[in-house]
Amino acid sequence: MIELSGVTKSFGQNHVLRGIDLKVDSNSSMVIIGGSGTGKSVLLKCILGLVHPDGGRILLDGQDVEQAERDSFLARFGMLFQGGALFDSLRVWENVAFRLLRGAQKRPRDEARAIALEKLRRVGLGPQVADLYPAELSGGMQKRVGLARAIAAEPEVIFFDEPTAGLDPIMAGVINDLIREIVTEMGATAMTITHDMTSVRAIADHVAMLHRGKIRWTGPVAELDTTPDPYVQQFIHGRAEGPIEALR
Repeated sequence: MIELSGVTKSFGQNHVLRGIDLKVDSNSSMVIIGGSGTGKSVLLKCILGLVHPDGGRILLDGQDVEQAERDSFLARFGMLFQGGALFDSLRVWENVAFRLLRGAQKRPRDEARAIALEKLRRVGLGPQVADLYPAELSGGMQKRVGLARAIAAEPEVIFFDEPTAGLDPIMAGVINDLIREIVTEMGATAMTITHDMTSVRAIADHVAMLHRGKIRWTGPVAELDTTPDPYVQQFIHGRAEGPIEALR
């Protein structure tokens, strides 16, 4: 579904991506791990076309993303943002139905609300929250609203940016379970960036480690704990000593 070949991106003298080669299979869940500042978010932005790579090629289902018609291209994606990114001035159901209320996928307002209520139900939220505002919800509920919005338009590809950031362990487990169930039910292709190794093991089919702008290791999640790669082992066990230099 997604293929990156030799993708590079620099910001001035900061070489963020140094030749990324990565393949993400259809109907699978790929999780990208790596330290802060290694280029994980830039990688997602390049795939979405929000940032233009300096070199290399990115293909979505065989089509070069640089040549795709933007509206139809972006309609294939959904995204759960790290901070939720809900609109404070919109009610919960309007947040979920945001894409359905405007643009190429615009639906009648009653139809959009009905879809929003169904997606809220799917993430465990009842109709009583639909007319509330985001500020009236807990952090965990806001994250579930963000997930409902990500799946509202039935996307083919869903990106998850630190989906459990800021959540307690129990709510993080709920979100991980929801992500795994929904991606499987929808038959979607998922890409997730996270530091949370519990999330990695809960939602990944395959894992790729990004370090110094290159894919250091990639493989099935079942091989994550047994790979001899010292970078992977240091990262997943949170060791201060190893080839990855900690900032002092």
